[in-house]
Amino acid sequence: MTLLPIATARRAAGRAASARTVLAALLALGCGFAAAQSPAPSSAPAPNAAAQGTELPVHRIPNLGPGAEFYFSPDGTHIIGNAKRDGDSSYHVYTLAIDGTDIRRINDKGDDACSFYFPDGKRIIWTSSRDHPELDKNNYSDPSAYPQGAELYTSNLDGTDVKRLTNNSVYDAEVSVAPNGKWILFGSQRSGKMELWKMNPDGSNPVQITHLDGWEPGGSFVFADGKTIIFRAWRSEDAKAGKKGLPMTLYTIQSDGTGLRALTHDDGTNWSPFPAPDGHHYVFVKVLPPHNYEIFLGDLNSDEQVRLTYNDAFDGYPSISPDGHWLVFTSTRDSTPGSHSTGVFLQDISSLHLGPR
Repeated sequence: MTLLPIATARRAAGRAASARTVLAALLALGCGFAAAQSPAPSSAPAPNAAAQGTELPVHRIPNLGPGAEFYFSPDGTHIIGNAKRDGDSSYHVYTLAIDGTDIRRINDKGDDACSFYFPDGKRIIWTSSRDHPELDKNNYSDPSAYPQGAELYTSNLDGTDVKRLTNNSVYDAEVSVAPNGKWILFGSQRSGKMELWKMNPDGSNPVQITHLDGWEPGGSFVFADGKTIIFRAWRSEDAKAGKKGLPMTLYTIQSDGTGLRALTHDDGTNWSPFPAPDGHHYVFVKVLPPHNYEIFLGDLNSDEQVRLTYNDAFDGYPSISPDGHWLVFTSTRDSTPGSHSTGVFLQDISSLHLGPR
């Protein structure tokens, strides 16, 4: 399947060196730069409770320290993601309660990346190079140098009973789980380039979902219908050329590989999508001129986009709690000048009514 050009790619003007440094550091914490049938019954769009220029209430989760790319547990009480705390030589997977208590390191070997909860709340899945100590320090921010030995693992919530699901000398990462828990969605280079794949919870029966000539898909998640996948993609030639302000487009596709549909139609950077529990809204990151990463709310049923964050710092990696009450995201808004230190924040989005229908 070949993606037709959505818009002419252009170089983002005025990209400051400091912004590039922040983005590279943030991506190193996470996983890369996240239709034939309707995914959910049509319903009224979420009200624009975030007035233009004003954020809904935001607060930082205490005690964690630098971290990025967190996702909620099925009961909404905990989150899982990457952090580097005292004593850590690399970023590792951590879980914690959303009030900043019950902090638990899941793995202490290698370098870790993206992670997710199984919907029954009993196990977690995460990415690590723990079995490849021969690898140089991993770089999840450079598509040409993704760690060839990033593997997928599952474990209990306390990090015990670790089971390795993949065994490839390629990049397997960018993982999430279908709402019914029956299959795992992930990105892999096992076909020779980055594509979306799915497999059983025990790692068996891997099936390639996308076949996107000339494009690199990734950062994928499944909507509440259990079929519709949202992801971002960039042109392979843009990444190879080292294009700054890498143009990215958001898409949906069905889990059987049919129904490819573009959600964004501009030539900018649209990145890090995540579905809302109502089945048709989604959050994502849009880069505004000259280099301002902000979080927006989109809708599969319209082209409306509602801006949720208003801060000159980096705001990214958004995800929504299962009840639609909270948005968790990564930001440098509290960092001291020049430090680029990341924090994990919660925004109260209950007024947007994004909970399950």
